[in-house]
Amino acid sequence: MVNKALDDELVFADEAGSGLTTVVKTEQKRPPWNVLIVDDDPDVHTTTTFALRGTEILGCPLVFLHADSAAQAREILASPPDIAVILLDVVMEQEDSGLQLVHTIRNEFKMSETRIILRTGQPGYAPEMDAIRDYDINDYKTKSELTRNKLFTTLTSAIRSYRQIRTINTSRRGLDMIVHATGELLALSGIRNFAAGVITQMAALLGVQPEGLICVQRPPELSPAPSDGTLVIAAAGRYADMINMPLDDIHEDRVKHALIACLDKGQHVFSEQYTVLFFGSRTQRNMAAYLDSAINIDDASRQLLEVFCSNISIGLENTLLFSQLHDFAYFDSLTTLPNRRSLINKLDERLLGGERGRYTLALIDIDGFADTNDALGHQYGDDLLKAVAARMRTTLGSQCNLARLAADTFAVLGQIELLLPANLQAIFRAPFVLHGQDVVLSVTMGIAHLVDVDGDGAEALKNAYLALRRAKTHHRGEYAFFTRDMALEIRERSRLLQSLRVAIERQRLFLVYQPQIDLSTSKVCGIEALLRWRSEDGRLIEPSRFIPIAEHSGMIIGIGEWVLRMACFQQAELSRKGFPGISMAINISVAQFRHPRFIASVQSALADSGVDPTLIELEITESVAMEEIDFLGRTLETMKGLGVRVAVDDFGTGFSSLSYLQRLQVDRLKIDRGFIVDIASDERARRIPELVIDLGHKLGLSVIAEGVETAAQAETLKALGCDEAQGFLYCRPIEPHALLEWLGKGAGMALINPPETAPPQ
Repeated sequence: MVNKALDDELVFADEAGSGLTTVVKTEQKRPPWNVLIVDDDPDVHTTTTFALRGTEILGCPLVFLHADSAAQAREILASPPDIAVILLDVVMEQEDSGLQLVHTIRNEFKMSETRIILRTGQPGYAPEMDAIRDYDINDYKTKSELTRNKLFTTLTSAIRSYRQIRTINTSRRGLDMIVHATGELLALSGIRNFAAGVITQMAALLGVQPEGLICVQRPPELSPAPSDGTLVIAAAGRYADMINMPLDDIHEDRVKHALIACLDKGQHVFSEQYTVLFFGSRTQRNMAAYLDSAINIDDASRQLLEVFCSNISIGLENTLLFSQLHDFAYFDSLTTLPNRRSLINKLDERLLGGERGRYTLALIDIDGFADTNDALGHQYGDDLLKAVAARMRTTLGSQCNLARLAADTFAVLGQIELLLPANLQAIFRAPFVLHGQDVVLSVTMGIAHLVDVDGDGAEALKNAYLALRRAKTHHRGEYAFFTRDMALEIRERSRLLQSLRVAIERQRLFLVYQPQIDLSTSKVCGIEALLRWRSEDGRLIEPSRFIPIAEHSGMIIGIGEWVLRMACFQQAELSRKGFPGISMAINISVAQFRHPRFIASVQSALADSGVDPTLIELEITESVAMEEIDFLGRTLETMKGLGVRVAVDDFGTGFSSLSYLQRLQVDRLKIDRGFIVDIASDERARRIPELVIDLGHKLGLSVIAEGVETAAQAETLKALGCDEAQGFLYCRPIEPHALLEWLGKGAGMALINPPETAPPQ
């Protein structure tokens, strides 16, 4: 039973200078100190409460609880209020009831903060020092010692000790909670998860419901929100539907204004209805947390709150940094679209799922973007890319996964029916308005169905790139679908590329030579050097298979230099062997011709071989002649200065232009074998060679035809006025020793045709 303070006339004698402050009927503004009196003497309860009635200690009033036995005290302490001090009689039901109760208080109820003052009416009954030492007793007094003044002094000392211990323990528990909360928060990835964790941990620390929201300035995560806005990134309770909402769109004015005030002032806001905490950031991405609860905290708790907020601010900095690194790793900084790595992750997810047959990956490449970028500037190009990304996001973003893979290459991953070529092309049908002007774009697309992918996301992306490459080569402005044949082809090219590297190292490349015949005299007038590759098993690899690979890989530069030197040395060898005046035709690739070391390599080959430069003829294809006329003209002028001649190979197979023949210093035109096949049997087939021959002669150029295999073809060409010819009719391409033997037997007899596939002697 708890007895209220008794209002009787028994009081302690007042003493001078007691220092007691008596407050009569004043409203308690601070929580009181609870004091439990445990004594079997009712007079003790009466006199104690009467003596200290209306008294404040350390600025707070006293409230007395009463128990007349140890058993009754246990009932009170089983679910106690915060009891600061217990005034405990040693002897009650039994001689040691008080000491046993102390044991219960400390060990069973774990009340380590409450101060205990033992009182006894029998001085010397209990061992004072042992009791204080063994039972954590604050003081030990006889009842006769406790005058009013001494009772006040003793209680003040005990309450001060209680407050200090409680503050220390509260701080320790608060710090433990802060350390635990901070550890859990730092384990969370992403600014949104971090912010959601802040709401939970902050509510637990303050002892309130997790009802609130958090907003951050200049959110680092890429979203449609303005980059300079403030966005709600976490919300709980009744605010849960406000996630991703801009601060300005919050419909509750109280919440919005409280958050704005917190962020503008950079400090916490405490109100009778709510609490807003401020978390600063050195990157100006400050965060504000709104809780729909008011908190009433003392100075110590406020300091703990500051420690918590400081830790959260540091965690916010780290989380923002990790988020920024995440953005760099998974998002394109220009368009804010996901990047290649992010797309591959999405592809992996789709491929691991059971519905891969429903999905398609489309790569979209802007035609001519590089030229636009160079002509109008990178800023214009960047704005164009952002406009393309914005339209794709608006059109497809809610249904598909978008990504930017390279400068002007975008990707779309979605269901097949959404990514039909016509649907994708329709996105670019309307012009883009850029800098006040309409810009019409053409795009080329490569499309791959995930059902055709045999590997992971990277393999799917590779398939789509193969389709895009095929489209750009054969269907620019259109699209191409990936097929398994494309994968087989690329694997074969890769295998051939590796084999070619090994062949070069092992010197499996060699030259053969095909004579060129003067049609008017039937004498050998020249020889063309041709590159061949014999594999380890003795098979010849077709030049049409490995030369494009060598050109694409860049190996043609080294190979071309080697061919040039070997051919020059072979021509010099012919002269030394008694076959003077025979020219040597050497094919020059596009990459080789454009290489900055090309002229130097020609000079070196001429000088080292000692060959007569006028007997060296460099053959360039018509495609080279049609590009970069000014550069080509300067290079050919240098070549002519060295004394070498220049021929245009495969003339008529490209988009011929008479103007380049006028401007370039070439010596000979070479008619492609495709125009020779039916020249003797088809009148129409004869017209193009006839035109080329007439054109060449009128421009002062000699004309040679390749691929001559029959005497009828040779006679027709001779009748048309063609100057020279080469082909199987006269001689197949042969190796150097066979060439010398062939020349020695008649220097041009058409009946000698050693097979090309014969092994070298």
